[in-house]
Amino acid sequence: MDLTQYKDIAPYRGQDVRDAITRVLANKDAIHKILASVGPAQTEEQQLLLSKYSQHIVNMLDQVTNYDEFQKHITAGVFLPAIIKKSVDTFSFSGMEHTTKEKAYLFMSNHRDIVLDCALIDMALLKGDRMLCEMAIGDNLLTNQFVTDLFKLNGGVTVKRTLPMREKYLESIRLSSYFVELITEENKSIWVAQKSGRAKDGLDVTTPAIIKMLHLSQKSKGITFNEVVNSCRIVPVAVSYEYDPCDLIKAGEEVARLNRGDHTKKRYEDLISISRGLKGYKGNIHIAFGKPIAGEFENSDQVAQEVDRQIHTLYHLWPTNLFAYDYLENSTRFAASYQDFDKEAFLYRFKGVREDVYRFALNAYANPVRSYLAAQKD
Repeated sequence: MDLTQYKDIAPYRGQDVRDAITRVLANKDAIHKILASVGPAQTEEQQLLLSKYSQHIVNMLDQVTNYDEFQKHITAGVFLPAIIKKSVDTFSFSGMEHTTKEKAYLFMSNHRDIVLDCALIDMALLKGDRMLCEMAIGDNLLTNQFVTDLFKLNGGVTVKRTLPMREKYLESIRLSSYFVELITEENKSIWVAQKSGRAKDGLDVTTPAIIKMLHLSQKSKGITFNEVVNSCRIVPVAVSYEYDPCDLIKAGEEVARLNRGDHTKKRYEDLISISRGLKGYKGNIHIAFGKPIAGEFENSDQVAQEVDRQIHTLYHLWPTNLFAYDYLENSTRFAASYQDFDKEAFLYRFKGVREDVYRFALNAYANPVRSYLAAQKD
């Protein structure tokens, strides 16, 4: 694999890692602010503890030479545990037995949170003694050099979304080529969302074009569609949050888009969602790894349908999902599964919200149940 072809989109490697760390260390105040955003920082004692953590991170950064070390010591070593401690009741994962530590995979998951989805998948892989994965991130999130450095140190692969149509197509081919070569030649895993942008309505549906592009990037080499699909070892992953801290933000955006035909994001809107997603209460979280997709397929639609089937059946349905479904369907089908669930408290989170936004948000919780039921019939 000729990594020089992909240097602008690939995570930092070699000397670029040390250069980026030098830039990050020159902005120690930003490190302290990030820590303060995910942990308590009100009292003098908490501030002192934050300063110690900041210094601890600075000391560890001096030793980091590659992505795996950054992920293990910084992201999964400090930041994710702090986020989980503050805003998560339990974090669990399943299905690790479907993978091996020696092989690389293309992890394709549903997309709920801008940053946490892949970060938590990586944490599960680390706990399950599997190789870590790089992650595809839209360039719209890379708002400055400091943020870019953190993402590319953390295994971020840049998806260029702000290009003219023709250039965007060619860039998609190049990005897909990077995915395939990374897995088949470098034996390194990578994560990609099943579609561009978060599923704000709770309907997790794979965009077949993502799979089609994998083949198009290799077609000139005479590699068949099924050879590409099987060599990439696509693993569907279901990421299930009991509570979505951005539920009302997403609902408001989507209702506005549906009413006006589009929704133009304001500056820093994504950063607000990132912050809310990191700090907001999420209840329980489960990551379910499916089985690598293998076999004979006629086209990308069939592969996408298999990704969807696994995600829909593996999705961990929490009381929030089951109650929302029964509430909207005026049924008691799943009542036994949420007997101890505080239904009034759940509905109170939507108090004072416009009816259309409220209904949209509630349906976003109910839709994974509908997807699960539909998958059971297939």
